[in-house]
Amino acid sequence: MEQSIGYIVGGGLREGFKVRLTVPAHEVQEGSFVVCDSGRWRFFGLVTNLQLGATDPRFADEQSDRLAPAVRSALLGRTLFTTLEVYATLMLDLGPEDDSEFLDWQERVEKGLEQSGPKPVKTVPSHHSPVRLADEGDVAEIFGKAGKGMLALGETIEQGHPVRIDLGKLVKRSSGIFGATGTGKSFLTRIVLAGMMKEDVAGALVFDMHNEYAYDDLDSDNDITVLGLKSLFGSKVQVAGLGAGARVRGNSPDFTLEIGYKDFTSEDLALLASALKLTDVASVVLSGLIRAFGSDWLKEYMALTPGLTEENDKGKMVPAPGSVEYWAREQNINEIAARTLHGRLQQLTDRPYVVEKPAGDAVAAIVNQLENGRHVILSFGEHDNDLDYLLVSNILTRRIRNQWVEMTDAAKTNRTPNPKPIVIAIEEAHKLLSPHLASQTAFGTIARELRKYFVTLLVVDQRPSGIDDEIMSQLGTRITGWLGDEDDIRAVLTGLAGRDQLRGMLARLQEKQEVLLLGWGVKMPIPIKSRRYDEEFYAEMKGNAKAKKLDSIDDINDLLGLG
Repeated sequence: MEQSIGYIVGGGLREGFKVRLTVPAHEVQEGSFVVCDSGRWRFFGLVTNLQLGATDPRFADEQSDRLAPAVRSALLGRTLFTTLEVYATLMLDLGPEDDSEFLDWQERVEKGLEQSGPKPVKTVPSHHSPVRLADEGDVAEIFGKAGKGMLALGETIEQGHPVRIDLGKLVKRSSGIFGATGTGKSFLTRIVLAGMMKEDVAGALVFDMHNEYAYDDLDSDNDITVLGLKSLFGSKVQVAGLGAGARVRGNSPDFTLEIGYKDFTSEDLALLASALKLTDVASVVLSGLIRAFGSDWLKEYMALTPGLTEENDKGKMVPAPGSVEYWAREQNINEIAARTLHGRLQQLTDRPYVVEKPAGDAVAAIVNQLENGRHVILSFGEHDNDLDYLLVSNILTRRIRNQWVEMTDAAKTNRTPNPKPIVIAIEEAHKLLSPHLASQTAFGTIARELRKYFVTLLVVDQRPSGIDDEIMSQLGTRITGWLGDEDDIRAVLTGLAGRDQLRGMLARLQEKQEVLLLGWGVKMPIPIKSRRYDEEFYAEMKGNAKAKKLDSIDDINDLLGLG
């Protein structure tokens, strides 16, 4: 057990506890995980502030280095002191101090008649109760021990004790990874995704906009090659590319996806309104197209020719049959608006992966992989602009969610097993979950549904303030690095208790490696030093895995090193 660092001198439930420090101030930092035992209760909390104090201001003003060492030491220990402010988060019942009462209490706990685990703080410790830094056992009590479904995400900043996260709980609700550019979000996301894949807590579908996760990449800060998830897990991770003949970082993907004209809905175009520069009038044209052509609206519309004319009986040039303008006149729709929309939609149909008749069903291909215990990384290759990302991610997510809704409803009706949970990872999330888009996208629907249909999100973003507040409040677990903007800090703390105490802690994280772990997925918030994505991590992901059944030629090739 750690040595005492001070004792309780005041405080309360709202403002937190005040602790008189008995060790040099530099031995304790903001964010330190501390423990206080008082009677039958053990309190857990975080240091949120350190303040210098003096029993008499004259002693504080006096230069102590002019005094004799013995006098200076006495002053620093008694008249000059440091007070900690501690944000108490949890309390644990240790049981009665009387031996016979303790045995009775223990029996009730074993029978489930009494709760024994950590619970929210409802009382305060007594004056002069000792306070100490948390030891490894305390950290394990709150954040779990090594075992199935647990991932060591990092360690406590001062003592270096491992801090774990329960991946099974993490995937039950949508979660988020945040941090300013350059704070290591991509490496942290790799670590979380790798943990999910190793422990097989859910299927992962990753929309890899910048081609960072599948194949090996270069860590520009340290000039070393880091392994991609495909290298770590072989055929368990399937890489998809966009369009026939797609390449990703010079590699051939495992399969390719194409989007058919029939996959587009008016809701998809509403999401793309800004990227395509669509006006409000475009929605009127779209409604007319769907009325006229049904699900074939895009195919039929793009078959029309803008500006095609013919001479009428009076010798006047008028729109000819088969032209955009002729169709618009028949539907009583503004011709200029119809022609403009046709030109805008040309940007979509010119994409090499958008075709009239896809070679295969993109959603069926992904669902098949996810249902068979594999994970899918959709790398965008050379199609890495906003329009491609918004288009592909929303259409595929909408259809996959619909598939999971159908499977969940069928399972309830037929009393069969529920579908395998899946986590959809999205980068640049503010582009898909902004306040004016969140209600229109499948992503916003998924975030609000929690885990109703076994589909959740892993949101990765450097600008959380750009995400709708309601969506942010639905994120269960939040892992955040340093954020320099006050609005981003406010957004990350949306809907959480203790926001005022955590705000300063978040603002003062080191820009690299330090992250704040908080939210529903952890019992209490804590700043940690995140683990490195390195050889030690690779070994952990590759090792200690149970032998798996060789279901395919891909699995056999992996085993022989030929994959």
